[in-house]
Amino acid sequence: MTYLGGPKHNSPKQGSNLPFHRLNGNKMNQRAYHTTRADLGLFTDLYELTMAQTYFAQAMTAEATFDLFIRSYPPDRGYMVCAGLEDTLDFLQGVSFGDGARQYLSETGMFTPDFLDYLGDLRFTGSVRALPEGRIFFANEPILEVTAPVIEAQLVETLIINRLNLQSLQATKAARCFWAAQGRVLSDFGARRAPGVDGALTMARSGYIAGFQSTSNVLAARRYGIPPAGTMAHSMITSFPTELEAFRAYAGAFPQRTILLLDTYDTIEGARNAAQVGREMENDGHRLVGVRLDSGDYGELSRQVRQILDHAGLPYVQIVASGGLDEYEIHKLVRSGAPIDIFGVGTRVGTSADAPYTDMSYKLSCYDGRPVMKLSTDKISPPGAKQVYRLRDGNGCFERDVVTLQDEQLPAGERLLQTVMEAGKKTRPEPALSDMRDRFTADFACLEDHFKQIVSPPRYPVTLSPALQRLTSQVQGSLMEQQGVAED
Repeated sequence: MTYLGGPKHNSPKQGSNLPFHRLNGNKMNQRAYHTTRADLGLFTDLYELTMAQTYFAQAMTAEATFDLFIRSYPPDRGYMVCAGLEDTLDFLQGVSFGDGARQYLSETGMFTPDFLDYLGDLRFTGSVRALPEGRIFFANEPILEVTAPVIEAQLVETLIINRLNLQSLQATKAARCFWAAQGRVLSDFGARRAPGVDGALTMARSGYIAGFQSTSNVLAARRYGIPPAGTMAHSMITSFPTELEAFRAYAGAFPQRTILLLDTYDTIEGARNAAQVGREMENDGHRLVGVRLDSGDYGELSRQVRQILDHAGLPYVQIVASGGLDEYEIHKLVRSGAPIDIFGVGTRVGTSADAPYTDMSYKLSCYDGRPVMKLSTDKISPPGAKQVYRLRDGNGCFERDVVTLQDEQLPAGERLLQTVMEAGKKTRPEPALSDMRDRFTADFACLEDHFKQIVSPPRYPVTLSPALQRLTSQVQGSLMEQQGVAED
């Protein structure tokens, strides 16, 4: 796994009371760099380390359990798709603080020598139960639970949220495009504007899990075994004296996979030139695979292009649309009957442009065998280690999810959280990407259509078991009494 990043020099705003620290004489590397395994522990927020030193000073070494979940959906979402778990487990197996990492922390002047010595020996030794990648999840239910000595469990919060938040957003956005396309082919074209090299790779992977068929990202194709896909750019066409010459040159170079870009000069004239090349290819024993629209009114242009191709005796030539597309635009085009066979989807999916973040949270639910919870308004989360059961109706469709205590046994339903790590080691081989894709396909087929609506879907029911409700009420009442909080 490659983590990319680079330092920034930010000065605190005048009047800021945040504890910024300047390291005198430390020459910072100004280039993006590959983070080594020995530095991986530093991918955390500063307050995780300051809390960890406080735990250390107080000899707090008991086990803690943290839940990962979202409280509310991003706009127009009625479900989420889990992605990023395997990256998370790789990180947990590799987290450490090498000599250089500890030297840096020492130079901040914030950490004691005995705590830094402790970090030198630190490895993640805990357990993880989680929802497998490709499965659908909903708000207010845990999708991952970490149980480990409190310092270990605390320090890994930042990276866990980082790995699962973005990839689940990307997979969910891809799933919405998959639904909007209604069986038409989808390809990931998002590498160039994705959030960094890492974000481009995760987009190709997450998209493939959630129904995309290919990616333009060659590194991702090789790394994950995803079919590569691509056409041509306007630069190639403008480098030739005429569009027709450019089309012929490309067809000569790739006679088995020619897709011609139509809108460099005039889309309709480009379609006529493509039809001419398509007929010439037939005479040579080949077939034009497709033509691509990259701008304009896709609905009207696709109809005109389809007519030109059909009139030329090329009904098999597919029409590809790309450029600024997302599930909203795809939904409109498909509903209008636009004769588009393939959608190349890029920037808006890779960045989850309309909903670039969730409120994914990682909250302590148990410490040293004691259930704990917050009392903050609108941020109450149930205490204790948990399990999630998924109940189905008579047709096998998802009916509701029930969050229970970990050891509860419901008479019906599927237990969703699976043990994926014990004693800091994975408990099973990494599943194939095709397995994750199959999980998504199976879950998506069992989610009723109204929850998949592109705009304003209804809320899927997630409830607490009676036992968990009782525990929540008991802990809440006890905490209010201990903290002197008055009941409403």
